[in-house]
Amino acid sequence: MVAPQQGDSRANGNSLLDALRAVDIDRYLGLLLMPEDVRDDLATLMLFNAEIAAIRDRIREALPGEIRLQWWHEVVSGGRAGEAEAHPLASRLIELIARRSMPVAPFTGMCEARVFDLYDDPMPDRGTYEGYAGETASALLQMSVFVLAPEATPKTAMASGHAGVAQAVAGHLMMLPITQRRGQVFVPGDLLAATGLGRDGLLEGKSSDRIDAAIRAFAGLGREHLAKARSAFAELPAGTRPAYLPVALAEPVFTRAEALGSRCLESSPRPSQLRRQWRLWRAARSGRI
Repeated sequence: MVAPQQGDSRANGNSLLDALRAVDIDRYLGLLLMPEDVRDDLATLMLFNAEIAAIRDRIREALPGEIRLQWWHEVVSGGRAGEAEAHPLASRLIELIARRSMPVAPFTGMCEARVFDLYDDPMPDRGTYEGYAGETASALLQMSVFVLAPEATPKTAMASGHAGVAQAVAGHLMMLPITQRRGQVFVPGDLLAATGLGRDGLLEGKSSDRIDAAIRAFAGLGREHLAKARSAFAELPAGTRPAYLPVALAEPVFTRAEALGSRCLESSPRPSQLRRQWRLWRAARSGRI
């Protein structure tokens, strides 16, 4: 198996922050408000997340995507040493895992969960979606906490779990124009069914009233998990809180998506960059996501 090309994450020849800014502006903006001494390590985690999340964008068929994900799975498991050393991001990641004695299972779980992204299978139900978000966005939050305050991670699993689902919902709401063009549906099937829609009905985009209801129900799922995350967050040690700064960007997306409804299929509910920066700054100052 040949090492995948670095792609858009550009960890080679550029600073980690510049590389992250190019592929994940929201986490980049949050990272600027996190402790300076851990920024490179957190950026490495975020770049890994961006790298495997973007595989769908770089392939025409699912099999090459599965091969890339398997390569990353083997790298974080300790294999592919020679190939990993020649890959800037992979070499940084395995050095980080070793230096901080980080658990490997969350990284392999992220790779396994991302296989879903490569296909157009419908998301069957809310429970499956929550599991997917737990293996992706929640895992990234929990590993970020590990970098900031490893001794606190047993106390942060619930906060990371709920916050990650909220982040995932916000992300998929913002991606609706893209995923609709791909023929890809992340809105859970049971939420669609409750509004009288199926996968094909959402993709066709013709039943505006039902799509309005489905998008609001999906945003409601995000709000539910965000509320639970905030309850759990209030009990966490202060040193863990910077890891959750990007979660502060979820609620404005829910608000915009609820207002736009079916128009989210044409126009992403992503707030402006200025509003995102202000929201992150306020969260950093207040300590509330």
